[in-house]
Amino acid sequence: GGYACVGAGAGVTAGVPDCALVVGVPARRIGWISKHGERLTLPVQGRAEARCPATGELYVLKGDSLTCS
Repeated sequence: GGYACVGAGAGVTAGVPDCALVVGVPARRIGWISKHGERLTLPVQGRAEARCPATGELYVLKGDSLTCS
């Protein structure tokens, strides 16, 4: 996915969602990052909002999909 971050040595076997942070073999999502590359304080899945600490952009998590408003 766009702006996704994959840890070194991760075994990606399926698509990675936009702005997801994945690690491990097989790769699993451990969090979210902003388009600027900043870690967002959001749960892995659920419903929540967070702002990028660098740009102030608002990110909205719905289920397992993250969008930037």
